Amino acid sequence: MSDLPHFDDVLDAAARIAPHARLTPTLTSSTLDAMSGARLFFKAEHLQRTGAFKFRGACNAVWALDDAQAARGVVTHSSGNHGGALALAAATRGIPCHVVVPENAVETKLAAIRRNGAVLHLCAPTIAAREVGAARIQAETGAHLVHPYTNPFVIAGQGTATLELLEQAGPLDALVTPVGGGGLASGSALALHARHPEAQLWLAEPEGAADTARSLAAGTLQLDFVPDTVCDGLRGTLGAPDFDLLRQHRARLVTVSDADTIAAMRLLWQVTKQIVEPSSAIVLALVLANRDAFAGKRVGLVLSGGNVDLDALPWSRV
Repeated sequence: MSDLPHFDDVLDAAARIAPHARLTPTLTSSTLDAMSGARLFFKAEHLQRTGAFKFRGACNAVWALDDAQAARGVVTHSSGNHGGALALAAATRGIPCHVVVPENAVETKLAAIRRNGAVLHLCAPTIAAREVGAARIQAETGAHLVHPYTNPFVIAGQGTATLELLEQAGPLDALVTPVGGGGLASGSALALHARHPEAQLWLAEPEGAADTARSLAAGTLQLDFVPDTVCDGLRGTLGAPDFDLLRQHRARLVTVSDADTIAAMRLLWQVTKQIVEPSSAIVLALVLANRDAFAGKRVGLVLSGGNVDLDALPWSRV
C-alpha cells in the first residue's frame, strides 16, 4: 500500500477484519430527527470491540503484517482508545504489544489496555513525549510501529465503519465525523465519496483543539498548539496523510464548543440511552448547532467511542 490509501484498501480492510471486528448497528431516533430537522443515522462505534472504532484500524494493521514482522510485536502511542484497540488486535494474533499513554489519560482507557494484555508505558501529556516514548520502545524491541492515525492500514480500517453505515442506512446527503488525528475522518472520506461522490463530509473539531481547522484554512499543517478540550480523544495533531486526504475530498469543518458537546452527550444518553464519550457526542452537537445546513437531509453520524469514566461525567464539572 502507498502512503495514501485508496477505496480498494478500505474494501481489503473490510475483508481482513471481518473475522475479528463487530458489525455495529446503525441507530435512529425520531426525537433527535425532530430536533435537528433531518433524518439522522448514528453508526454505533461505541459498541465496537474495545468500545471504539479504533479496533477496526488496529486490527487491519496487525493482520496485514507478515509473520516475521508480527513476531517482533507492535508498539504505539495513544490517548487511550487506539492503545486498547491495538492491545486487543495484538492479542487476536498472539503477539506482544507496547502502548505509550499520557499520564492524564482516562482511567477506563488505561484499564482496557491492561486488560487486553499490553505493556503500558506512561509519559508526559504531550504529543512529543508520546512519540519519543514509542520510538525508544521500537528501537529497544524491534516492534512494528502502528501509528494511531497516519498508518495507511489504520486509515483504511477506520473507513470500514462508514462502508457499513452506507450499507445499513442507504445513500446519505452528508456524513459527520469527529476529527483529531484524522484517521477516522480520512478513512470515512474514502468510503463516502467512492459510494456517493456528491455527499458532503463534515468534520467536528473542538474549539480548544482546532489544528485541523487552521491547517485546512492555511493549506499547510499547523501543529503548534496546546489542546484544551474535554474531548480527550481529539487532542492529537492532524496527521500529514490525513491532511492530504481531507483536502482532496473537500471536507467541511466546523469547530464546536465543549459546552455544546457536553450538552449533546447528555442528550444522547437521555434520548437514546446510549453512553458515548465527548469525542463522539461532538458530531450531534455540530448538527444541532447548524440546523439549517442539514434540514431535510439524510445525515450519517459516526459515534466514535463510548469509553466514559462514569465517576467523572463532564457535566458535573461545567
